[in-house]
Amino acid sequence: MKRILAIAALIALASQTPTPTQAQAQKPAQPPAQQAAPQTAPQTAPQTAPQPAQKTLAATMNVYVFPTQGQAANVQSQDEAACYQWAVQNTGTDPFELSKQAQQQTAAAQQQAAQASQGAGVRGAARGAAAGALIGGIAGDAGTGAAAGAAAGLVAGRARARSAQRQAQQQTASTQKATAQQIDNFKKAFSVCLEAKKYMVKY
Repeated sequence: MKRILAIAALIALASQTPTPTQAQAQKPAQPPAQQAAPQTAPQTAPQTAPQPAQKTLAATMNVYVFPTQGQAANVQSQDEAACYQWAVQNTGTDPFELSKQAQQQTAAAQQQAAQASQGAGVRGAARGAAAGALIGGIAGDAGTGAAAGAAAGLVAGRARARSAQRQAQQQTASTQKATAQQIDNFKKAFSVCLEAKKYMVKY
C-alpha cells in the first residue's frame, strides 16, 4: 500500500514539473533589439588659405627691418613713417615721387624716339628726291637725279631714326642711374633713423 502511494506521489510530481519546451513557451517574449542609429562622420569647417601679411613701408622699398627690442607691429609702423619723413627732409628725395617722375621721363623719351623713327625713311627719301631732281634738272636728267636723291635721302632718314633711338636709350639709362643713386642715399638716411630707434636694417 505504501509503495502504491509513493508511486502515485511521484506521478503527481512529474505531472506538475514543466518540460523544457513548456518552460521556453512560458518565458516572456523579449522585445526586439533596437538597431543603433548610423553614425555620420563629423563635418569639418572648410579650410581657407592664409592671408598674406601686409607689407610694411620699409618692405615696399625692399628695406628689411627687424625690431631688436621686440617692438610691436604698430609701433614699428609708426617709427618707419617717422623715419621716412625724416629721410625725405634730409635728402630732398621722396622715393615714390622719384620713381613716378622717372617712369614719366622714360615714357616721354621712348615716345619721342618712336615718333622720330616713324616715317623717317620716307621723309628722307622725299626730301632727297626733291633735291636730286633739282640737281638733275640742272644737269639735264631730272629723273635720274630724283632716283639717286631718293636713295640717299632714305639712307639718311633711317640713320637719323637710329640716332634718335640711341639718344632715347642713353637718356633712359641716365635717368635710371640718377634715380637709383638718389634712392640709395634715401635708404641710407632711412636706415640711420631706424637704427637709432633700435631696429636692425638691411637693404
